[in-house]
Amino acid sequence: MSGLLVIVNPAAGRGRTAKAWPDAALALKAAGISFDVAMTSKPGDAVALAEKGAISHEGVVAAGGDGTVHEVVNGLMRAGGKAAFGLIPLGSGDDFEKLLSNDPVQRLLGGRTRPFDVGRIAVGNETRFFANGMDIGFGAHGAANVARVPRFLTGFGAYLGALALTMVRYPLLRVRVRLDDAPPFDLTTAMTAAMNGTTFGGSFRVCPDARPDDGLLDLLLVDAVGRLEILQLVPRILKGTHAGDPRLRLLRARRMRIESAEPLLVEADGEIAFTAAKQMDIDLLPRALRVFS
Repeated sequence: MSGLLVIVNPAAGRGRTAKAWPDAALALKAAGISFDVAMTSKPGDAVALAEKGAISHEGVVAAGGDGTVHEVVNGLMRAGGKAAFGLIPLGSGDDFEKLLSNDPVQRLLGGRTRPFDVGRIAVGNETRFFANGMDIGFGAHGAANVARVPRFLTGFGAYLGALALTMVRYPLLRVRVRLDDAPPFDLTTAMTAAMNGTTFGGSFRVCPDARPDDGLLDLLLVDAVGRLEILQLVPRILKGTHAGDPRLRLLRARRMRIESAEPLLVEADGEIAFTAAKQMDIDLLPRALRVFS
């Protein structure tokens, strides 16, 4: 097997990766790291490239943002988690990067890996994996609205633009939730998130105490709050100081089922994973992915 395969998504970060990758490649070569390169040209390419690369390489590295992470991790999981996963963060939010230590070159140069949990969403016969987190409601609609934000807004500015668009119209969802083996309960929610990591949207610390290797989903359940209350909660969630607020709950579980009479938009790692889910089962595969860390 060869060493590393770097999968580069030039569209990530609203084109930031295309500009930053040449310098990143030079830094890797200067450190004496040997690697092959595969470039994506459309959504879904990184899944197929990672699945194939897991057979031919010892490690597969995503060069891009959280959407690239999402695709590469899905490809690696389809291949049975055979190759280690690495990240060169060149996206807009880079939430998964916040779970890692050292700089990207040093992580790959050192070659040390750490086992991470991987989230899994099952809808009917289809399964999607997530590295960082997933949600329904406000966050999912915000992720969809990023594409509507003007191209000159990049980084956290793009997420703020999507937040503003989502404030205009977002759903209050009536769902039934079951955590582990506890009795199900009905919930009307503005947003429900299941996290492996701490942060989404670049800076929103939705589950600040989450750990990606504890075998547990960290959950944020937000009640049916209006626009004013959303605006009140946003600064607290950005700081990660929202624990104890009566309008939300922070919980932990090994698995969660969400059922809805209406189709739900589902976001995972900043990507729209499902557009019309009525029942989903969410759980973790403990320590299923070796991550250069």
